[in-house]
Amino acid sequence: MYAWNAVQPFVFRDLPGSAATGEDHGVSSIRPTAEVTGERGPARRPGTGRAVALLVLVALGALIPLLGPSAALHGTGEAAAPGAGGIGLLRAVLFAAVSVPLGELFVHRLARRLPGVPPEQPCSWAPFVTAAGFVAALALAAVVSAGNLIPHRLGQLDVGGLYGSRDGRLALLEVNGLLLAALCASSRRPAAQVWPLAAVIVAEALRAHPPTEQSPLVGSGLTLVHLTCATLWTGGLLHALRLLRLWRGDPAGAALLARYARVAGVLLAAITATGVCSALRRMPSATILDQLTTTAYGRTLLAKVILVAAVALLALWARIRLGRAADPLTAYTPARAEVIALGAVVATSGLLTALPLPIRWS
Repeated sequence: MYAWNAVQPFVFRDLPGSAATGEDHGVSSIRPTAEVTGERGPARRPGTGRAVALLVLVALGALIPLLGPSAALHGTGEAAAPGAGGIGLLRAVLFAAVSVPLGELFVHRLARRLPGVPPEQPCSWAPFVTAAGFVAALALAAVVSAGNLIPHRLGQLDVGGLYGSRDGRLALLEVNGLLLAALCASSRRPAAQVWPLAAVIVAEALRAHPPTEQSPLVGSGLTLVHLTCATLWTGGLLHALRLLRLWRGDPAGAALLARYARVAGVLLAAITATGVCSALRRMPSATILDQLTTTAYGRTLLAKVILVAAVALLALWARIRLGRAADPLTAYTPARAEVIALGAVVATSGLLTALPLPIRWS
């Protein structure tokens, strides 16, 4: 608790029985930060460090899909599709663009049910990430239009040709969905963005399972549940920690984190069940152990499983701290590490969609 507060600007709320009522609780001589820093000039903006850290994490996460294909394909004898790293990066951006706004809406709904919630709210990231997701979806649509090749410019997008194929129509649905979500996020009714974002998730679930696949509707249903739970878990935890930082010292922050932790347990169970079922459908159980090490898809899937296991351990650690520690806000440290690990999971998921599917051995 003290280590966390040491790097935060001090914020003091009016206490019952403070100087306003004539009683002294031992903190009446402390003044807000503005008065202290006023003698030394303007203080550094607290959001600068967080913005730099966010950019560093984005850059590190981008290395996974960009450098991953060569490592995953090494020694497998499989051929990578042209631009697999770029496609993996674009898909990771698209997943993040759906997770962040849905997580904000999800956590706001949880917070509204808590008594005594502070009125302060952090600046929404939804307009920015949905705009980035729109650009990524536009680039992916150009890839489909160019025949799964990375085009030199988005101007090569053939909209008429996209309408003639199933993958093209789904790509256009994602483009329009993220554009509409960006507009809704900047409007007076940001909650309306849930519908276009849901359409993007449905399009992504359908895209992952073409009609030539055995039981495509079953696969699409599993992917739909998997993506929905993953977006709520990832984006929800990120926004819950942002609120926790803003409400530091207020018991509503710990209550919100505890409520999110209970829901996250259900989300993790659904993610695990649907992920295992999807993996068994694409890699039959008779050869799954062999394909986990001899195919690019299997290696990347194994890396994702390890990352998810690490995330689950961090979530368990945070929940133990939340329930047993004298100060529940000590759960902030493992929860922050969980967010970083989830970012790596998102990047790995983007890479997984750009790799060739394993051979279904008879």
